[in-house]
Amino acid sequence: MFQGETAITVDDKGRLAIPTAYRELVAGECANRLVVTYSPFEMGCLWIYPYAEWETVRDQVNALPMVKASHRNLQMKLVGAATVVEPDGASRILLPASQRGAAGIEKKAVLLGMGNKFELWSEQAHLAKIRQTLGEDDITDDMADLRL
Repeated sequence: MFQGETAITVDDKGRLAIPTAYRELVAGECANRLVVTYSPFEMGCLWIYPYAEWETVRDQVNALPMVKASHRNLQMKLVGAATVVEPDGASRILLPASQRGAAGIEKKAVLLGMGNKFELWSEQAHLAKIRQTLGEDDITDDMADLRL
């Protein structure tokens, strides 16, 4: 559904404009409802889901037994922090200040289309991640079967 990398500017009020290429998709297939939450796996990154996709993820995460600390941590970061946002007339969404602060997202950010969701990275975290290369020890069995 979503793919590509877009440099984004976050305004002084914490809003970002949805890139033109995604506006129809967000308006139509996402019913103009998105959910912003933390990435539990990467510092400097927020996840932005279409609402229908989010419901599936939310229900899977909430179904995990709460007796394990790692499950509670995932539930807190994904579900507890989730915020529903809707684009305004200028196709901007307001990112919660607490999430922007925790992820280190300031004026400049990078929006990545990752199939079923967007990832919003602070410019610095994205640059550091992109500069990392995969070594031979990083290759999983599933990756070894890819023909890149």
